[in-house]
Amino acid sequence: MDIIYFDNAASSWPKPRLVSQKVAEAIQEYGANPGRGGHQLSMRASKVIYKTRVKLAQLFGIQNPNDIFFTMNATMSLNMAIKGLLKNGDHVITTTLEHNSVRRPLEYMKKVHGVEITYIKPEKNGFIIEEFKKAIKQNTRLIAVSHASNLTGMIAPIKEIGLMAREYNIPFLVDGSQSVGILPIDVKEMNISLLGFPGHKGLYGPQGTGALYVHPDLQLEPLLHGGTGSHSELIEQPETRPDRFESGTLNTPGIAGLLAGVEFVLNLGVEEIRNKEWELTTYTLSKFEDLPGVEVYGPNREKERVAVISFNLIGMDASEVAYILDQEYGIAVRSGFHCTPLGHETSGTAETGAVRISYGYFNTKEQVDQLIIAIRDIQEAMLEG
Repeated sequence: MDIIYFDNAASSWPKPRLVSQKVAEAIQEYGANPGRGGHQLSMRASKVIYKTRVKLAQLFGIQNPNDIFFTMNATMSLNMAIKGLLKNGDHVITTTLEHNSVRRPLEYMKKVHGVEITYIKPEKNGFIIEEFKKAIKQNTRLIAVSHASNLTGMIAPIKEIGLMAREYNIPFLVDGSQSVGILPIDVKEMNISLLGFPGHKGLYGPQGTGALYVHPDLQLEPLLHGGTGSHSELIEQPETRPDRFESGTLNTPGIAGLLAGVEFVLNLGVEEIRNKEWELTTYTLSKFEDLPGVEVYGPNREKERVAVISFNLIGMDASEVAYILDQEYGIAVRSGFHCTPLGHETSGTAETGAVRISYGYFNTKEQVDQLIIAIRDIQEAMLEG
């Protein structure tokens, strides 16, 4: 049975063929330690890593590629930003749609360092900027917002929030886990101070890759301390970027694969990818409207969202629906609670969880049609049972 993969919000699959080829090439042809030697293999690894920074900078309108620091995933990037910036007594404004990769480090900083947190709850179709403005205090040190919800697909008004953050001189952290490579992002135009993102979702890179962009005027304390390949005579972590934030050996094969993924996105164009995913999303939502007993969460169909749709079949457990889709129809979805407890409270699924489908560039309308047939079959079997 061929697998229909609808779990791209967790990790995109399949990847462009060149991604796995570049991973293998890095291991087999120049598997040396980047920045830890002057020999040609080490230098080749370093060049690939720097080229990836350059391509990411091009994608996000970043002036200096060395303001991009490689991590192993978005969670690490967001922890670096939150724990590196906040101090005792600081106040943070965030939202009820945040993933645990934002909420948990914030709650840790609240418990251990007395950081104060205000959670902004959206309306059904989006956020109201005035709610953010009303939450600002004299000690507000950070505004942290997910660009797009991994549960409902709701898109936050990043540009407007960024303008407000600049007006009040507050650093602005964006979680790009569900938006990089899918929605246009320009850190200067959107006034983004920190951008944390994974490599394995909308950038089509391997798992174990991610990065954090930090505005050149913003200073963070490093999350990790150790060998950087430079200034090894110093007791303390060097000040030089990106070395200050990249202790230890980088994942060169993964970053080589990420480079291929980023080039795939740049060559296609974010607009092309976005249009394809939006077409699949609206097509699915229109089909769901014709299915009685399907409860869909998130914005109205007319409201733009990323290609994430969470739903439940009335009278059925979300995990059971996902299991049947997988085992009987070869359709891979995610079910349950999607690492965003406040998001589930906001959407009214705190008790039930939800089935989530999420599309990537390689999905098709024909695959969506197979999903609709499967859901009809499941509903009919439930009625007969």
